[in-house]
Amino acid sequence: MTDDLAGLHAAPPVRAPLVGRPWGTTRLFIMAAAFLSGLAGTTLSSDLEVPTSGFASSPTKVQEPISPLPLSMPLDEGKVRLGERLFADSRLSSGNGISCASCHMPAFGMTDGRSISSGLPGYPGITNSLTILNVGFNTQFSWSGQTLSLEEQADKVIEAKRTMGGSWEEVVATLSGDDSVAAEFKQNFPDGVTRKNIVDSLVAYEKSLITPNAPFDRYLRGETDAISEDAKNGYQIFKDYGCVSCHQGINVGGNMMQVFGIFGSPPSITKGAETAGSAHGSGIADDKPVFRVPPLRNVADTAPYFHDGSAKSLSEAISLMATYQLGREISDDDVSKLESFLKSLSGDVSPVLSD
Repeated sequence: MTDDLAGLHAAPPVRAPLVGRPWGTTRLFIMAAAFLSGLAGTTLSSDLEVPTSGFASSPTKVQEPISPLPLSMPLDEGKVRLGERLFADSRLSSGNGISCASCHMPAFGMTDGRSISSGLPGYPGITNSLTILNVGFNTQFSWSGQTLSLEEQADKVIEAKRTMGGSWEEVVATLSGDDSVAAEFKQNFPDGVTRKNIVDSLVAYEKSLITPNAPFDRYLRGETDAISEDAKNGYQIFKDYGCVSCHQGINVGGNMMQVFGIFGSPPSITKGAETAGSAHGSGIADDKPVFRVPPLRNVADTAPYFHDGSAKSLSEAISLMATYQLGREISDDDVSKLESFLKSLSGDVSPVLSD
């Protein structure tokens, strides 16, 4: 559901409060603003708290550019369960046989494991499927970053021709005609099956897909032996080399825009600013693609990488990022340590997802 949507390239310029700039001009500004941006998008509501038995709970001891995920999420259990049901319902695609779950599978870290999502007949996919684990902590959505709320994203994806290809009118009518579904809506919403209530249910479910208690989160909370020495060294490299300037905050990314190919042109951006999935009208660059910086939580589980899935392994992605985003070649030892750190960002799958 978080793949880049048809029609987003015609969207107005990016309205995000934090925007990446070419490296070397305002690096200090980016790093300072990055700390603040990591505080956004953490307020959720209602009654369901994801169980946290056995989780570390001591306070974070050192101020860091990455914040640990919360150990519980207040959400409405009824809406979460309804959203989970709708997420797997292909009727949301108006007979196209596609559900949200078609592109977001637990076995692939809630992606589809493909380089490019398959799309629909006549409208093939154009980008790699993004994970929806911890998606409620992002402040921008899709590769282009031009969708600024999870509600907007869920609403658009139903009718987008390269994702669900449905019709909201048909979806509401079909679900209203299913007595079981209609009754569950009535239990959760006084006005029953509506477009808004479908979106609200899907969003409640997506916000429940958190992965707390990652080894790195436990480390941030003071459990010094939660990660290996290689992972600790990898985190220091991550900060020293400047990776954390863009990948920071509670989701280790997902909250700003940046040029892809600051130093040279990666092989996957042969179309420059017209590269599939990139933002148009961002005001950041005219000759290179601009993407939302993807979050890195559970990144070890979501290969292949980049907008087109061109990096097949995490180590390959690290090396390419060093070359084209940092302008440096890094040793195999540094790549290995960075990979150890990134693997420590994978947390426990939430109870809702594992049911």
